[in-house]
Amino acid sequence: MLLDGEWIRKNAIAETDDGKFKRGASTFRDFVGSETYPLERERYHLYISHACPWCHRTMIVRALKGLNECVTVSVVDPYMGEDGWHFGDTPDPLTGAKFVYELYQKSDPNFTGKVTVPVLWDKQQQTIVNNESSDIIRMFNGAYSDEGPDLYPDELKEEIDALNDIIYHKVNNGVYKAGFATTQEAYEQAVNPLFETLDDLDNRLSGQRYLFGAVPIETDWRLFVTLIRFDEAYVNHFNCNRRMISDYKNLYGYLKDLYQVRGVAGTVHMDHIKQHYYTSHPHLNPQGIIPVGPEQNLASPHGREVLSPTERTALEGEVVHI
Repeated sequence: MLLDGEWIRKNAIAETDDGKFKRGASTFRDFVGSETYPLERERYHLYISHACPWCHRTMIVRALKGLNECVTVSVVDPYMGEDGWHFGDTPDPLTGAKFVYELYQKSDPNFTGKVTVPVLWDKQQQTIVNNESSDIIRMFNGAYSDEGPDLYPDELKEEIDALNDIIYHKVNNGVYKAGFATTQEAYEQAVNPLFETLDDLDNRLSGQRYLFGAVPIETDWRLFVTLIRFDEAYVNHFNCNRRMISDYKNLYGYLKDLYQVRGVAGTVHMDHIKQHYYTSHPHLNPQGIIPVGPEQNLASPHGREVLSPTERTALEGEVVHI
């Protein structure tokens, strides 16, 4: 993290209260489309890690909304060591930075806090606009583009926000709370609600194709980024091993269904995901051994089509499957 603009090698994961993992709040929360940050094509740049689920959200929405040429992207190295996220052997061509924390220093020379990705960067002012993934995907869905499906339809906003909140606390962040717990009690307080929520979601998906009906929207993609990492990383590395996603009839078919939406498979980089998780947390995996399995064929038939209505609904955008 940075302390008054100076990088310090502090293990924020290990220093938690009562053995519980606590995620810090994002700090840069400006929006594109404001007077300070007007909407201009190719002005903004996204820094991401293919390993990070929060970054993965932004890449999926970027693809679904047709923004691949409008918003440029830099990918950090999957390994995160004592100097945080870094750009590998080649410095960032936009700023010359070798580490992501240098982007934070450039934006605020006195910044104090954790250095995270994704980062939405203003090329013109050379500063961070936003580092909160939930804000960035809303910008991409709304201010940036009317193309593709509306992932946050007006008539469902309250319901979306409510389910997002449950999924964030119990699933998205729940796997981290289980994996980074340092006491048995803290671990069980995280892992039990995690699987209770997965059970509830599996039941919800027994009668409808996606979480809100006929088409995937924001909440589906927020859940997808955790599900795609679950069997490969969280089961073993974070001790989330009561069940695998492949053990769930509905959730596993749903995972394959979402993976097969056009443009989504190209955002999944399992090599980065496994390298990051199994090598960047030496207190969890001291030898840094990366498991070779499990073997999954996410492009195989999922059978979820039978749950789609025969007629397109008013909420349905253009969602094209492979």
